[in-house]
This record gives sequence, C-alpha cells and structure tokens, in this order.
Amino acid sequence: MANDASGWDVVTATLKEANVDLVVVEATGGYERGLVCALQQAGITVARVNPRQARDFAKSMGVLAKTDQVDARTLRDFGDVLARHKDRAKFISPMVDAQRLMLAELMTRRRQLVDMRVAESNRLEHAGKHAVRSIKSVLKTLDRQLEAIDREIDDHMDRHFKDQRTVLDSVKGVGPVTILTLTAALPELGNLGRRQIAKLVGVAPLADDSGSRKGKRRIWGGRAEVRAVVYMAATVAMRHNPAIKAFHSRLIEAGKPKKVAIVACMRKLLTILNAMLRDQSMWNAARHLQNTIAA
Repeated sequence: MANDASGWDVVTATLKEANVDLVVVEATGGYERGLVCALQQAGITVARVNPRQARDFAKSMGVLAKTDQVDARTLRDFGDVLARHKDRAKFISPMVDAQRLMLAELMTRRRQLVDMRVAESNRLEHAGKHAVRSIKSVLKTLDRQLEAIDREIDDHMDRHFKDQRTVLDSVKGVGPVTILTLTAALPELGNLGRRQIAKLVGVAPLADDSGSRKGKRRIWGGRAEVRAVVYMAATVAMRHNPAIKAFHSRLIEAGKPKKVAIVACMRKLLTILNAMLRDQSMWNAARHLQNTIAA
C-alpha cells in the first residue's frame, strides 16, 4: 500500500470500521506525517512515539527479533498499554493543522538546502580549476533556492503564524531560524507546563537514583532539531539578553559546570518562551530579569 492520500484513505476506513480506539505510529523522519494528519482528521486518536521507545518496549517484553511483522505486533501491544494508561492523554499527539504541516515541510527543505551548500563549500577548498567552476555554479543555484524558500517561509509565517512570530521575535537571542523551528516542530509550545515542555525538548534533568545512590542528573531524549536551535538561541542570549546573562553568571558564580549552566539557560529560555506564548505577552526586560534573579 502506497504512503499517499489513497493509501491513507484505505487505512483510515479500515481502522474506523474496526472501531479502533488508539493508533500508535513510529516517528520515521517525516514519512508518517501524512498518515497521522489523515487519521486525526478522521477523528482517530494517534500516539506518535519515538522508535527507541517502541524498541525498548519490545525488549522489555522479551522480543529481540526485528521484522516488519514483529514490529507491527509490538506496536499493537504498546498501543494496548498506552490506551489503558492512567496518563494516556500525555501520550496522544496533538492535532497538526495543515498550515503547520506545510511550514514543517518548508523548514525541512530549507535545512536540506543549507546542508547541500555546506557540503559544496567544503569541496571548494580542495577542488581543481575545472571543478571550482562547477561548484561555484551549484552554490549560486543553492543561494537562489535558499532566497526563494526564505521568502516563501516568511510569507507563510506572516499569513498564518504572525502573532506567534511577533511574540517570539521580541526576545533578544531568538532569531528567525529558532522561531521557524519552534513554530513548525514544537506546536505544544505555550500549551504545556514548564516541566512538560522541558522534557519534550530534552532539556529536563532526569533522575538516575537507586536505593541510597544518588546519580548525576542528565538530559536525555527529546526533539533534537528543537534542542539544537534552543542551544544556539541560549548561547546568544547568554551574551546579549540581560535576563539570561544574569542567570548564567549566577550559575557560574555558584560553581556550576559550564555545560550544566548552558543547559539550565536553555531550559530557562524555553520556559520563558512557553509562558510568553501561553499568556500572549511580549518580552518584558525588567520583569523577566527580576524573575530570573529571584529564581
């Protein structure tokens, strides 16, 4: 069955006829997005899970083999557990609207173009005379493509996510790429509590205790592409945003390791952005500086 609209219609009809309560889908680099949207639009509840979670569940059940049939049965059993879980709601994927899906596609394509440009630029240093001409031609083409897709992204954001962009853009350190990624890849921003949003991105310190042993807290999992832009935004904010700069300085003066301080700043910045979107409030330098110092 093809992974297209006709295939999604067949799957949706089959599941609705069987009165399925919950569908578990592995995140597969974007290949699952169309199916998830089709299922949600048909009123079917979907839990999109990290493949690592599904594999860990399989191992916990003693399933070590890996085939398409085995994976399907494992996901069925995983879905049965999630469907009856007391915290079922937190595993359910939020409804993704068509405009955000389109923005995610534009973001992915932009990242692909940037990666191609970096690869061509790296080849330029050691290229011969004839190859240089070809590489420069490709670079010009990629630059034109990037300019075109940036215009398309800007227009799409302005038409569909103007309010969110305005709020996020008021924070020093949060640039266009960060705003694009947060809008496209983190639709939960502004709708979850600070601990939940930190865990979702992967900047929440997780306990590693056993009995009397107190292990080091470490961050783990989360959405890598979102975490990457939050890291870049935090490093800029630590230099130019008074609130984050003061928070970082206080952590360093308290003897916190540099990496721990950076992650804490990432979490603090994400928490602030989450609260701003929740309240639809612009950046208030005095208030956020006071809250950061008091934290």
